[in-house]
Amino acid sequence: MSRFTRELKVVPRAAWITGIVIYLGLTTPIFFFAIPGDPEFAKWSRWQQALLAYGLLSLMIPLCALYGYVYGDAKRRGMRYVMWTLLAIFIPDLIGMILYFILRSPLPKECPGCSRMVKAGFIFCPHCGTALQPTCPNCGKPVEPGWVNCPHCGQNLPSQSPRAA
Repeated sequence: MSRFTRELKVVPRAAWITGIVIYLGLTTPIFFFAIPGDPEFAKWSRWQQALLAYGLLSLMIPLCALYGYVYGDAKRRGMRYVMWTLLAIFIPDLIGMILYFILRSPLPKECPGCSRMVKAGFIFCPHCGTALQPTCPNCGKPVEPGWVNCPHCGQNLPSQSPRAA
């Protein structure tokens, strides 16, 4: 399964249904009432009228799915999902959507000790105390694997992997 299909599963089914209902609710009256009533569009063939009516608002379904993605993604990241969804919808020109993608929190990760979800950036699991990231033995601040010295106190770090002799 690709990353794209995994991310599509974040979109709630209600967002897809809402997008389809809005799309059909807007395009069908346009096709049956607005276009035939206009003297300029009445000259067009029926398939051209259908293409205009149903193609005009074809981005309505993906737009609703994108708002649904913001809802589902903010929820799985432990953010204020209702607030972010409303901001994405009501701030014009998709600026709210762009703000969400810039300011969203990192995905939580699973603790190897107790398998509970823990916010990204935690050094220890708050549930079982398992170390989630290596720390400096001198100052206790997080360090990256492969670093030779602690950037905070300058302590020489022990080797993370056994070296061949």
